[in-house]
Order: sequence, then structure tokens, then C-alpha cells
Amino acid sequence: MAYSMTGFGQCTTEGIPGRLTIEIKSVNQRFLDISVRMPRELSFLEMRLRDTIRKRIVRGKVDVFVIFEGNTNENVSLKYNPNIAQSYLEGAKEMERSFGIKNDMTASALSALPYVFEKVTEQADEDEITKLFDDALEQALCSFSNARKSEGERLTKDLLQKTDELLSYVSEIEKREPEIIASYKEKISQKLSEFSDITEGIDSSRLALEVTMYADKICVDEEIVRLKSHVKETKAVLQKEGEIGRRLDFLSQEMNREANTILSKSVDVMTDSIGVSMKTVIEKIREQIQNLE
Repeated sequence: MAYSMTGFGQCTTEGIPGRLTIEIKSVNQRFLDISVRMPRELSFLEMRLRDTIRKRIVRGKVDVFVIFEGNTNENVSLKYNPNIAQSYLEGAKEMERSFGIKNDMTASALSALPYVFEKVTEQADEDEITKLFDDALEQALCSFSNARKSEGERLTKDLLQKTDELLSYVSEIEKREPEIIASYKEKISQKLSEFSDITEGIDSSRLALEVTMYADKICVDEEIVRLKSHVKETKAVLQKEGEIGRRLDFLSQEMNREANTILSKSVDVMTDSIGVSMKTVIEKIREQIQNLE
């Protein structure tokens, strides 16, 4: 079954390390492009995330958002940075000498300066975080895949309807060709009868040759056969698993090529109208195919 390149999936899980939310969304793109936004403390998991997504998704612009809220009962301590404190004290003394001002630096004032004391949070075990992350990612990907599958089923149904509509136009053009030739033969016969004194020497074989040459000129049998073949293959590809978008895109281009040739050979107003409708359907097919993986 075909998958859409558009989808959304989300999962929020909780464990010993904290609360983790993963959101995945995607839109159409010719190739796979993964964009990840995640907290710095989880950056060691980014390649793991990208590798997992590459195994599940072939094409599309994929955006992944990771939100992590660590448990509030983590051990927190203050780290004293003596080198930074020393630099502040030396700077204060230098200011006293340079500007002749009183150095009123106290311990409390010094401790309030940036980076003299830093809050240090004991990080949760990486294995626990990884387990929580893997669980959330798997559930988010399942949700994401289900959304893409559901949209792919809708697109497949729509495309199959459009290919059937296309075949109906092809059938109409097939029926028109013998009628056009018969009409042309009748017109020539009428013209010949109007000028019977001039065309008295023209026999039926000459008339048959003229009609045959005309029929060859407007004949679209080969184009119709190829067009039907492309439609048949399109329907078959739509039932396959995996990456099918590129193949379908090629087939839609070939269908458009055959439709253009049929229109270029048209000498009939009604055929022109049917051909335009046929090309309109093909264009709609091409647009929908752009959404498939």
C-alpha cells in the first residue's frame, strides 16, 4: 500500500529520568531531509534518532522535535570556581589602583557574580534516558506511520478513480477515430460529386488512397496503446509496498507525453475537447503523485 509523504506522529512517555515528548511531522520532498531539534543534554542520541528514521522513511522533509523535562527530585549541588573568583578579586584590586576608588568587594558580593558558583545537577543514567527515548521514538514513529498510511490509502483511492476517468476519455477518442475518417470520406465524396465534370476520371481507388493517407495522418492507435499500458502499470504500482513515488512520477510524465501527441494529431473539435479533459486529469494525477513516498 502506498504511503503519503505527509504525516504527523507524537508520543509522550514518563520514566525515572523524567518526561519525554517526541513529535514527528513531514511534508513533500524529493529526497529525505531530516531536521532535529532536541535538548543539549540529549544530543548523544541524535545519530541514533536519525538512523532509526532513515530505516523507516525513504523520502520527505521530516522535522523532529524532542522535549525533555527531567525529574525535579534530582540531586542538585553548587560548584565553587576558585579561579573565576580569583580573577574577579584581582580585577577589583586593579580598578582600585587605576581609578583610586575603594575596593569594597566582599564574599557575599563576590559569590553573586556570574560563574563563581554554578548549580550542578546530577544527570540521570544514560541507559535509562536511552530506554525512555527508544520507547517514545518507537511509539511516535508508529503514530506517524499510521497517519502516512491512512493518507496514502486516501490518495491511492483518489488516483485509481482518476485513472479510470482517464481511461474513459481514451475510450472516447478511440471511438471518434473511425467516425472522423468516415466523415472525411463522405466530405470528399460530396466534393467530388459537386465537380463531377472535372473529377470524372478519378476512380474509387484514388479516393480510397486519399482516405487511407488521411487515416494514417490522424492515427493515434500507438499512442492509445502506450497510454493504456502506462495507466495499467500505474494501477499496479499503486498496490505495491515501499518507495513508488518516483516510478509513478515517471509514468505520469509518459502519459502526458502520449496525450500531447494525440492532441497534436487531432483534426476534430470534439477530439480536442476530450484531449484537453484528458490532459487535465493527467495533471491532477501528477499533482497527487507528488504526495506519495
